[in-house]
Amino acid sequence: MHQPTPSADLRHRTIGAPAGRLHLVEQGTGPLVLLVHGFPESWYSWRRQLPALAAAGYRAVALDVRGYGRSSRPAATDAYRMLDLVEDNVALVRALGEERAVVVGHDWGANIAAASALLHPEVFRAVGLLSVPYAPPGGPRPTDVFAQMGGDQEFYVSYFQEPGRAEAEMEPDLRGWLAGFYAAMSADTMPARGEPDPHFVARAGGRLRDRFPAGKLPAWLTEDDLDVYAGEFERTGMTGALNRYRNMDRDWEDLAPYGGAPIKQPSLFIGGALDASTTWMADAIAAYPATLPALTSSHILDGCGHWIQQERPEEVNRLLTAWLASLQD
Repeated sequence: MHQPTPSADLRHRTIGAPAGRLHLVEQGTGPLVLLVHGFPESWYSWRRQLPALAAAGYRAVALDVRGYGRSSRPAATDAYRMLDLVEDNVALVRALGEERAVVVGHDWGANIAAASALLHPEVFRAVGLLSVPYAPPGGPRPTDVFAQMGGDQEFYVSYFQEPGRAEAEMEPDLRGWLAGFYAAMSADTMPARGEPDPHFVARAGGRLRDRFPAGKLPAWLTEDDLDVYAGEFERTGMTGALNRYRNMDRDWEDLAPYGGAPIKQPSLFIGGALDASTTWMADAIAAYPATLPALTSSHILDGCGHWIQQERPEEVNRLLTAWLASLQD
């Protein structure tokens, strides 16, 4: 099958939003499908989905989440809490002249998509989650959970908490760091079983990149693709992106009124069998009959890592368009 590629049909726009400015890229006409990226990416991570969705009769819109790319990057750390990102999504739908949308997210974008659907079911009529399963708000404080993981090693989310610490590792060689991070979680380049886990760092002066594969890009990532990602982060720095991690306790507090709440709209989940998000959160997937009672499409892709819509674009596009076609307006 020929894989759709980005084309001159892509339209770049900037809209006003609570963040100040949101940059988006759209293609096609029809029902609105909002695509929300994760860390450390941008609208570009949806480059293979935009033309496929447009060809299937949808208005596909991929944004730069606040803190990324050409969208605004507020200075305050607490400007990146989940409630604010949800309101950005609502504002985007309204600015596009629409009343309702399907929201689809990957990685952190899956969490943002889920929260958008949970808080605003009147706007988001269905939700698609890629790589990161839905887990309802609640449970122990997140930073307490992460602090207990890894024993004599430090979990990467804990490592990301202190402002400036992770930036000092990443920013001197952003292109190299990104290449290693993408490779560490891609099926064809991730460390073999038994090798040091790149989700953890040594507690005494360790760096994530010490455990990244070296010298080989995953098959889905060309040098040109890497240039796009690196160029954006070299311009913006990493703080805006990392601030998402630094709000997890605030999110836990903000979303406490929704503790245990299911998402009742039609939903989709696609995970990679080799992705730590799928295996670590297996209990969340098993709980879908209660937490996603209107789940209509759920798939684990064998031999696939974390960057699912880039590693397996044709398969994801097929599953996504079939699911969208099944939805009732």
